[in-house]
Amino acid sequence: MVGWHHRLDGHEFDGLIGRSWAMLFASAGFRVKLFDIEPRQVTDALVSLRKEMKMLELSGYLKGELGAEEQLSLISGCSDLREAVEGALHVQECVPENLELKRKLFAQLDKIADDHVILSSSSSCLLPSKLFAGLAHVKQCLVAHPVNPPYYVPLVELVPHPETAPATVDRTYALMRRVGQSPVRLLREIDGFALNRLQYAVIAEAWRLVEEGVVSPGDLDLVMSDGLGLRYAFIGPLETMHLNAEGMLSYCDRYGEGMKRVLKTFGPVPEFSGATAEKVHQAMCVKVPDDAEHLAARRAWRDGCLMRLAQLKHQLPQ
Repeated sequence: MVGWHHRLDGHEFDGLIGRSWAMLFASAGFRVKLFDIEPRQVTDALVSLRKEMKMLELSGYLKGELGAEEQLSLISGCSDLREAVEGALHVQECVPENLELKRKLFAQLDKIADDHVILSSSSSCLLPSKLFAGLAHVKQCLVAHPVNPPYYVPLVELVPHPETAPATVDRTYALMRRVGQSPVRLLREIDGFALNRLQYAVIAEAWRLVEEGVVSPGDLDLVMSDGLGLRYAFIGPLETMHLNAEGMLSYCDRYGEGMKRVLKTFGPVPEFSGATAEKVHQAMCVKVPDDAEHLAARRAWRDGCLMRLAQLKHQLPQ
């Protein structure tokens, strides 16, 4: 933000995650510079951003107090990494989920960064200790992992390197709140972070239930979409426990033994291949064929539902 002496820089902004970050930062009035090693990607991203933000404005779902044209005027492309980072307070990396590629980029950023800018990765699973190992500015580094699609799903996991300065986490937390996201702090790094560990636990048991012939793939999805998912859209599993008895201690006393009995029956980690993979694939394709057109249409439907749900949650008292 030129006027505020803030700038946010992104890399590989041709992708959904990068475009979403750009839209979120601009919605809060920040000036954003997009950088990619392939200039055409930045050009294409700017075209996509204009189309998407105009559509959001027409539908009433554009975030922030500024109009689409005002927000778009805050987003520009840049063909030089040093120029993109100069004067920035926050850099949000969005390259593909490849450790070697990300380490190479952060090594470049480390050479040109000042002692104030935050260097943040959008990685969904790579550990900060591996991403930022050996960097001179490691105290300014952390992972800020968004949830796909970030513009409609506000959660951001903040995962520090063991040497990340507390002020780095605090500043990033404040920035995420400012752009309308819901940041959570992981107190230490762990493989998969919090969101994917929970997600993978659900996926693993879902897969086992289908593989063992307990339930069909379609009915399994209904268990979540018309059951657990409705509740979890508003309260988490721990508060659910708290409310489903006379408080948490009451729940543990009442249901603890039953939970342990069931948990002991859980099977090994699935292979996610073979006959079960084919069975699940066929069931999914009956509902949503796997060609590009049908998948894109279903994703658009999903995003529309998420927009309306986010709006509802915003209107409800907490």
